[in-house]
Amino acid sequence: GVHGIALAPDLKRGFISNGADNTVTVFDLTTLKILATLPTGKKPDAICYEPTTHRVFAFNGGSGTATVIDAATEKVIGEIPLDGKPEFALADGHGSVFDALEDKSQILKINASTLAIEARWSLPEGSAPSGVAIDAANQRLFIGCGNQTMVVLDSSSGKIMTTLPIGEGVDACVYDPIGKRAFASCGDGTMTVIQRSDKNTYVVAEKVITEPRARTMAFDPTTGIAYLPTAKFGPLPPVTPEHPKPRPPILPDSLEILVLTSHS
Repeated sequence: GVHGIALAPDLKRGFISNGADNTVTVFDLTTLKILATLPTGKKPDAICYEPTTHRVFAFNGGSGTATVIDAATEKVIGEIPLDGKPEFALADGHGSVFDALEDKSQILKINASTLAIEARWSLPEGSAPSGVAIDAANQRLFIGCGNQTMVVLDSSSGKIMTTLPIGEGVDACVYDPIGKRAFASCGDGTMTVIQRSDKNTYVVAEKVITEPRARTMAFDPTTGIAYLPTAKFGPLPPVTPEHPKPRPPILPDSLEILVLTSHS
C-alpha cells in the first residue's frame, strides 16, 4: 500500500508511507536496502522531510494525525493530532511544514521543532484542498482544490492572494521556480498552468490536455519536464460497506508515463 516517498539526501535515507499496513519503511538511498519499518497512525499517505530538524512527517488519513520520525535515528518521536483528514504536505526548508485538511478546507502550518500547529488557515468553504506546492522565495502556497480552483496563499500570514480556475479532480500541484509557474494535474485529463507575473499577480496561462486520471505528478525543475502516470481502467466496482468509494481496476500492461516538456 505504498503512498508517498520522502527523500533525505543529506542523511542518504528514504522514507516510504505504507497505507495498507500503517507503517513507514526506511531505506538506504545508495543500496536501496531496507533499514527499518516504523509504526504510524492509520493509513499514512502524504509524507515529507523537513531538513532543518532532520525530521520526517507522515500524515495519516485514517486517524487524522501526523507521525513524526527522527530521520537520523530512525525512531518515532511524536504524533500530532490534526483534527481533520490530511492530504498533501510539504516543508518550506525553513522549519515549517504545511498540510491540507481536505474535509475541513484548511491549511495547517506546523512548527517542525516544537511539533505545534502554529496556524490553521481557512479556505473558501467546500474547497476540499488536495495538492500543495510552494514558492518558498516569495512565501506563496499553491493549493489545488476539489471545487476546481487553485488558491494562492501567503505562507507567512495565511492571506488568500487570489483564486484561479483549474480542471476537475485535482491531485498533485508543483511549482517551477525557474519558469515562475504552478501546475495542477487533474483527473479530467488536463493540467492547468498558472503563471506568476509578479509576487501578487497570477493568471491561467494554459490548460494542457493530458489523459484521464493522469492526476499524480513529479516535476524536474532543472529540465522543466513534468511526469504524469496514468493507465487504462476497467469498469467501476460496486459500492460496498468495505469499499464505499471504489476505484476502477487498472487493466494489465496499460501503465504509462506522460512526459510533458515546457519551453519558455
